[in-house]
Amino acid sequence: MIITKVSAQKRPGRYNIFLDGKYAFSAGEKTVAEFVLLKGKELDSEQVERIRQFDADAKASDLAAHFLSYEPRTILEVLQYLKKHEISDEAANSAVSQLNELGYLDDHQYAKLFIKNDLRVGSDGPKSLLRKLTQKGVDPEISQTELDEVLDEDWIEVGQRVIKSMVHQAGKLAQRELKRKMKTKLLMHGFDSGISTEVIASLDLLEDDEDLQMQALKKQGIKAYKRFRRYDESERKFRIKKYLFSHGFSSGEIDAFLNGEVINFDDLAEY
Repeated sequence: MIITKVSAQKRPGRYNIFLDGKYAFSAGEKTVAEFVLLKGKELDSEQVERIRQFDADAKASDLAAHFLSYEPRTILEVLQYLKKHEISDEAANSAVSQLNELGYLDDHQYAKLFIKNDLRVGSDGPKSLLRKLTQKGVDPEISQTELDEVLDEDWIEVGQRVIKSMVHQAGKLAQRELKRKMKTKLLMHGFDSGISTEVIASLDLLEDDEDLQMQALKKQGIKAYKRFRRYDESERKFRIKKYLFSHGFSSGEIDAFLNGEVINFDDLAEY
């Protein structure tokens, strides 16, 4: 078969190849240069097949490299991207192997960078990171190996970012209730119980502060009174006690409120 025509497509860098006067296949610039596809060149069936495979591999490699140029990706993400662009499995796997050998596609390195970024500006604990990396196609063993390299104290700053917005609630909620809410939030972000406790303990604002605790008791007590003031005195006190207990206050603190030691009960009517 003889190449009788090589014409440029509207898409930059792609060419139509005609054999014996009929369209045969398209090829990129890299393929045209590699096989010197010029008018008058003779090709047999095996050569045409090699050209097509080379062009498919080159197209897959170019697409994958373009995808990686924006940000690091996992092997699975690259394979999914190539499949979306209708690249054959054979060509996609070839491109991934090539990029892996060149060091541009490495799930170990991806996991390391992903974790490092979270430690710097993120808000995910170890369990959450393991889940997210697994969803991105990283082998859990690879992720866990990288996570095991992180010291417990390195997670403290991440955890502080997670509950930073809750610190202002000191003086509004009982310390026990505030700590419980903080721990719940940390657990939801993938921190285990031990690290969560360390994170909370690292916040100076949560050290036992009697004034803040009394502020919270007064605030929540008034709130409870407003909610239950329509009941008679006995029922009202019972419901206030139950409310304050469920919000983290001790029996002694609740009794102090109900005995008028925190705020005079006669003044509660003003609220």
